Amino acid sequence: MTLGDYLSLLLLIAGAIFFLAGTLGLLRFPDVYTRLHALTKADNVGLGLMVAGLALQAESWAVAGKLLLIWLLVLLAGASVAHLVAATARQRGIKLWRR
Repeated sequence: MTLGDYLSLLLLIAGAIFFLAGTLGLLRFPDVYTRLHALTKADNVGLGLMVAGLALQAESWAVAGKLLLIWLLVLLAGASVAHLVAATARQRGIKLWRR
């Protein structure tokens, strides 16, 4: 294995750890707003790390560009959906969690 392979593996593992952290936040946090925050932030960073790891293994710049485009579209979709979920929760009167 080359140095690029090790770096790619490290990025993929780091991305998987961020996905795991987002899933744990979804399961453990007390209300919809904190769950959304944990899930969107961790998943966006996790996917970014995974895309970086895969881009290092890409056969061409075109493949790496497509991976980057996928990540950007997921960022846009994730932010839009999180906003819609939070707005709907607020409209339905779901309060912020307080200790």
